[in-house]
Amino acid sequence: MHSNHLLLEEPIRMASILEPSKASFFPAMTKIVGTIGPRSQTVEIISSLLKAGMSVARFDFSWEDSEAHQKNLENLKTAVKSTKKLCAVMLDTVGPELQVVNRSGQAISLKEDDFVTLTSNQEKEASSELLPITYTGLSQAVNKGDTIFMGKYLFTGSETTSVWLEVTEIKGDDVICVVKNTATLDGELFTLHASQVHIDLPTLSEKDKEAISTWGVQNKIDFLSLSYTRHAEDVRQARDFLSKLGDLYQTQIFAKIENVEGLTHFDEILQEANGIILSRGNLGIDLPPEKVFLFQKAALYKCNMAGKPAVVTRVVDSMTNNLRPTRAEATDVANAVLDGSDAILLGAETFRGLYPVETISIVGKICAEAEKVFNQDLYFKKTVKYVGEPMTHLESIASSAVRAAIKVKASIIICFTSSGRTARLISKYRPLMPVLSVVVPRLKTNQLRWSFSGAFEARQSLIVRGIFPLLADPRHPAESTSATNESVLKVALDHGKAAGIIKSHDRVVVCQKVGDASVVKIIELED
Repeated sequence: MHSNHLLLEEPIRMASILEPSKASFFPAMTKIVGTIGPRSQTVEIISSLLKAGMSVARFDFSWEDSEAHQKNLENLKTAVKSTKKLCAVMLDTVGPELQVVNRSGQAISLKEDDFVTLTSNQEKEASSELLPITYTGLSQAVNKGDTIFMGKYLFTGSETTSVWLEVTEIKGDDVICVVKNTATLDGELFTLHASQVHIDLPTLSEKDKEAISTWGVQNKIDFLSLSYTRHAEDVRQARDFLSKLGDLYQTQIFAKIENVEGLTHFDEILQEANGIILSRGNLGIDLPPEKVFLFQKAALYKCNMAGKPAVVTRVVDSMTNNLRPTRAEATDVANAVLDGSDAILLGAETFRGLYPVETISIVGKICAEAEKVFNQDLYFKKTVKYVGEPMTHLESIASSAVRAAIKVKASIIICFTSSGRTARLISKYRPLMPVLSVVVPRLKTNQLRWSFSGAFEARQSLIVRGIFPLLADPRHPAESTSATNESVLKVALDHGKAAGIIKSHDRVVVCQKVGDASVVKIIELED
C-alpha cells in the first residue's frame, strides 16, 4: 500500500506528478474541522461535507445563537446517521472579543487619511466618523501609535472589506484614529483587534459560560475551543468549570493561540491543554508577517513532540468566494501537513462560503498528496531522540508498533484502547498507514445508574492525524485473555476488509493488552 512512498528529499520524476492519485477509503490522514453556518446547515450539505472528509463540526458562538446552533446540530446528527460517518462536535467560545456595533446594519465607508472615533458609548449611532464598541476599557489599554484592525469577519487583508487604523489621540473614553486604507464595512457587527495590546477581559465570558452550561451540556460536546487563550491559568479555569458540568469533565480543551500574549506563554499553555489551535487570523496581524511561518513551525514541532493535536486555521480564505484556492494557499495547506499539523480548520470557507463541500474536498486532496511525501523516517528518528531513554511503557509500545508496521509494510495498525491514549501515542510517531483505533467501552456507575464510556474517546480521536475510530461491543473486553479477545480483533479486521483498507495477504500490526502485558503482534491475512 505504501511501497511507493516518496520523500521530497529524493529526486521525483516530474512526469509522475501528473499521474492521477489513487482513490482511498480515507481521503487523507490529516483531519478537517468544518464550521457549520448559513451556507452549510442543511442535512444535505452536511452529509456532503462528511462524505468529503469533515470529521469535526465546529459551532462558533461568536455568530448565531444557541437555538440556531441546536437546529444545525440536529441536522448534523441526521447526516451522521444517513452517511454512517462519525463526527465530533466542537464549541468555539467568543472569549474577550471586541466588537463594533452597527445597529442600522447600513454599510459604513471609511476613507484613507480620514479620522474616526471609537467610543464605548453604545447608544451612539455608527457612522464613518464614530464607531461604538463593546469594550469600555479600550482608551486605557491603547497608546498613541498603536494599531487597530477592524473587519466584518476579522481583518482579512483585503483593502475593500477590512480597515487598518492607527491611534492618534485619546480623549477620555474615546479613541481617535486615522484611517490607513479605504474600505467599506457592512453588517451589524464588526470584529475589532488591537494589535499587541492586553485586553482586560476574562477568557471565558459570562456568555460563554451560559452557552457551555446549556447547549454544551445538552449536547455533550467533545471539544471546547478556548478563544484567546493567553495563560495556562485560562485552561485550568475552563477545565475547572467543565468538571462541574456532568459529562463535560470528559470534554477536551483546545487552546486557541491568537495573540502575542498566548505566544509568549505557549509552553505552559501546551502543558495544560489537550490540544492547540493556531488561530492565524488574529495572530497573523499581531505578528509581523515575516514571523508568522516561524511561529507555525515552532508551535507544530512543540505539539508533535508533546504528542498533542495541533490544528491550523485560515488556509484557503479565497475559497469563501472562489471555487479554487490560490497557488499560495494550496502550498500553504501542504506545508501545514509537512510541518506536522493534525487537522486543518475551515472557518468562513464553510460557514458562509459559496463552496463549502468543494473546499473540504480540495483541502483533503492537498493533504493526501502532502502526506505521500512526508518524511516519516526523519520524523520518527527525531521524535525518538526527543523522547529519550528510558521511555515509558506506553511510549515504547507505541513507537515499536509504528516501527514494526513500517518494516513489514503493514496496511494498517489496529490498536485496542479504552482511553484513546495508546492510539494518540501511535499517531505521535506519524505512521504511514491508518490507525484503526478500537475503543473498548468501560462499564462505570455514578451510584445511581450504570453507563458505558467510550463514545467520547472514539469521537475525540477524530481530530488526531491518522486515527480512525471504531467502537467495540462492550460485551467483549479487549483486555481479556479469553477467546473474546480474538472476537474483537475479527470484527476490526472485517471492518477493514469491508472498507477496502485491507485485503488478502496484507500484513496488519495489532497493539493490544493481554492480561497485564501490552503486546505488539504482526498478522498476515489469509485468503
